Amino acid sequence: MEQWVAEGRLRGATFSQLRRKDGGIPAKTVIRPVELRGSLHYQFQYYIDNKVTHENVPQDLAGKRMAEWLIEHYRQALIRTDEADVQVLFSKKGKAAVLSKPTSPSAAEKNETLSHNRQKQRVVQEGEAAPFLVELGIMTKDGKVIAKKQDKFRQINRFLEMVTDVLPYLPADREITIVDFGCGKSYLTFALYHLLAVQQGRRISVVGLDLKADVIAFCTELANKLGYDRLRFQVGDIADYKDQTEVDMVVTLHACDTATDAALVKAVEWGASVILSVPCCQHELFKQIANDTMKPLLSHGLLKERFSALATDAIRAQLLEVLGYRVQMLEFIDPEHTPKNMLIRAVRTAGSGSDALRKWREYEAFRDMLSAKPYLERALEDRLKNAAGDVK
Repeated sequence: MEQWVAEGRLRGATFSQLRRKDGGIPAKTVIRPVELRGSLHYQFQYYIDNKVTHENVPQDLAGKRMAEWLIEHYRQALIRTDEADVQVLFSKKGKAAVLSKPTSPSAAEKNETLSHNRQKQRVVQEGEAAPFLVELGIMTKDGKVIAKKQDKFRQINRFLEMVTDVLPYLPADREITIVDFGCGKSYLTFALYHLLAVQQGRRISVVGLDLKADVIAFCTELANKLGYDRLRFQVGDIADYKDQTEVDMVVTLHACDTATDAALVKAVEWGASVILSVPCCQHELFKQIANDTMKPLLSHGLLKERFSALATDAIRAQLLEVLGYRVQMLEFIDPEHTPKNMLIRAVRTAGSGSDALRKWREYEAFRDMLSAKPYLERALEDRLKNAAGDVK
């Protein structure tokens, strides 16, 4: 086992059937390789009652840890290597029986990346019970996704994939501060905490904010039950929130109309490195847009509504780019489930003044064509002036 780990040939292992049911030893330990900051580690997932904790062990220490952990505490192990699936069974007297079955990994499996930054498989795997998903009624205790919750399960994984891609933009040498505006029942807030704090062992502090007191009470109770001690929830309005001075990541999902813009303003003011925003209903531009050339489109309410929503998000993206963010528009979930399926993902970069000026002029031409006066521009006026060279 130690040789497999040392040579990087171990793909995963599961230890089960405790020798003794006392001493606080996990009923099951699952081990898998992960890449953290460019080096190979092995992640130990400890299953105790209804909780899962994680520990990332460097490659040079993991092999010995695995051997000791298995021999001292368990009677069964399933080990998967590049060459074989190995089952180890210990008798009550400690005698080991080893069964081995050769494997023929596909090319895709051979090339599969271990990196947390670009994980090809689902971040939360079916078959491995995640306590927060069990408590939220998405998984059973044995890790099976409930049939009616498959869409929500896919949505959570899609969100975590989008988060995983931008992790290099978050600090690795200190605690990460995250604020989730309009968190609601917080499926994705809990998922974010699970990814960063539980799976990856990062130091984080997460705040979920919502206007509904009953929802906040539910989320607070669940966070306490799960032992998520760096996740807290509070009742509050986005525009009035002043508890933070610096935030690394801002999440805002389905905040209505200019509430999305208020969250973006907060993110910019805090200097957030990452912004993830799924806009909801967008009414501001619908009331403002006027253009005689576009009358064939604007004279139909449904078309005008859809165009206004697209124009609003285009304005948000362009203004964020003026301010030095790199912005992507991504499909969040399948549009057959909801029309509100676009996610704005922005990461802060060191843009040049000439780029900011060019993007500002593009924005200005677009805004004037629509005869619009967007809230986001008004709220960030001084910062936009500075970014674009005070050309306004």
